[in-house]
Amino acid sequence: MRIGRIDGRLKLVSGELALDVEAASDGRFGADPDQIFPRWAEFAAWAGRQSPGDGEPFTETQVGPPVLGPAQVFGIGLNYRAHSEEAGVAKPPTSPAVFTKFVSSITGPYDTVTLPSDKVDWEVELVAVIGEPAYQVSEKDGWRHVAGLTVGQDLSERAVQLSGPVPQFSLGKSYPGFSPIGPVLVTPDEFSDPDDLALGCALDGETLQDGRTKDLIFSVPELVARLSAVLPLRPGDLIFTGTPSGVGMARDPQRYLTPGSTLVSTIEGIGHLRNPLVGP
Repeated sequence: MRIGRIDGRLKLVSGELALDVEAASDGRFGADPDQIFPRWAEFAAWAGRQSPGDGEPFTETQVGPPVLGPAQVFGIGLNYRAHSEEAGVAKPPTSPAVFTKFVSSITGPYDTVTLPSDKVDWEVELVAVIGEPAYQVSEKDGWRHVAGLTVGQDLSERAVQLSGPVPQFSLGKSYPGFSPIGPVLVTPDEFSDPDDLALGCALDGETLQDGRTKDLIFSVPELVARLSAVLPLRPGDLIFTGTPSGVGMARDPQRYLTPGSTLVSTIEGIGHLRNPLVGP
């Protein structure tokens, strides 16, 4: 199943066609995509009986983020071995490095992003969306609590992120537009192996990152287990699972995003983000 926010409404998506959920369900489910997650099991059972191909055509300009108002947004740092190495960390972490991205940073898959400085870096990421509430669940049950997967960019203003006596990860990664996600949410059953997906990003056609999620140090189900060991995960929560190697800060010389370019982020089986970049 693939679901999206089209013209601000919850739709079942099949290629370039989208079926309006509120209309197709005769009002059983509402139009707001964020309201579907607390009823995820009920909705998924209903949606599995529908034909998204009966929907109406749509274009990229109509597509918004599949989740807009999650209760919690988690970010995971240094979660690929090669990225951990390029960051100068001698040994892979033994527990996830967790921060938050504030909800106001979420934007759509094709929205323009304003760069607040000349120190903004790219980080393509697989984003997991929680469906069933999770608290103190085991790793083997982790996938049962995931509604679906989407593409994300963890854009990062490195000067703010690394300022102060302690790093300010959450602030540096939460400027408006710094969390584009989309274009759709894809349920895990749509993948032959949801633990091994190709992901990457490119700037004006130049490849910047190219990796696979099988290289995650902490997999999606393990992240669900590790996070839920401490606090409840709620329906609609987002987990940005980490980025592969190739970020600009780790290059010699360092390289950052510039206005006038377009950043494209892609994950196998989900789709791509295409975010034009402009100056302040």
